[in-house]
Amino acid sequence: MLFEQDQVEISGSPVSYKSSDHGERQFCGQCGSSLFYLSETVFPGQVDITIASLDDPAAFPPEARIQLADAPEWARHMDELPGFERYPGM
Repeated sequence: MLFEQDQVEISGSPVSYKSSDHGERQFCGQCGSSLFYLSETVFPGQVDITIASLDDPAAFPPEARIQLADAPEWARHMDELPGFERYPGM
């Protein structure tokens, strides 16, 4: 999810990795969890926050699906697959 960089307050010091010519990914230095993606080329002045890293990921439900041009065909039909509350058979 995208936020303006001046709206985001970070506690601690994430570890950075330059993943491309225009992008930087940031991770928790203790557990390695993905936290942020920064790119002045793609999202100027914004920070892309990994929703799964939040204490309450349900607080920000999805509003759109992006990057479908690069998605494998099967990803376009995820909502048609059976769902399980836990691992199947448990």
